[in-house]
Amino acid sequence: MAGGGGGRLWLWWLLAALAALGAQAKNSEDVRCKCICPPYKDHSGHIYNKNVSQKDCDCLHVVEPMPVPGPDVEAYCLRCECKYEERSSVTIKVTIIIYLSILGLLLLYMVYLTLVEPILKRRLFGHSQLIQSDEDIGDHQPFANAHDVLARSRSRANVLNKVEYAQQRWKLQVQEQRKSVFDRHVVLS
Repeated sequence: MAGGGGGRLWLWWLLAALAALGAQAKNSEDVRCKCICPPYKDHSGHIYNKNVSQKDCDCLHVVEPMPVPGPDVEAYCLRCECKYEERSSVTIKVTIIIYLSILGLLLLYMVYLTLVEPILKRRLFGHSQLIQSDEDIGDHQPFANAHDVLARSRSRANVLNKVEYAQQRWKLQVQEQRKSVFDRHVVLS
């Protein structure tokens, strides 16, 4: 994304999505009453949900159709546990949009790191320094290549050079650790 154009486009898309969600939020039902009724006589237990106000959140308003005949309704309803639940579907949808946007940005960054960055490295540093095998690093001068990268990063005040130096240094440290672990393993065997 060059400049601020991509950022503005993303912000515009997010605002448009939020406006659409706000319009849908009026139609969605964010409140409900949930009644959990255990088994009663020959009737199995059941969970009932209904969109009612908080004052109407009781067995008589939520349980439809009533599974028991008239005289047993009160005993059946006393066993039921009713809870009023409220949620914000707009907040849930916005959270999901932000999560998916961040996931998309990370995916784009991963594609950049795997496809574009090696091409840039080849152009800046050449093929010989990009691909480095284990044989290139000898026992007598393990940090010789890191010194070259450090000299280049000092000569060019470029962020990419500093990152390249940090990566080279980290790779050398990892290779030294591997070597010492394998040497110790051979000695212990």
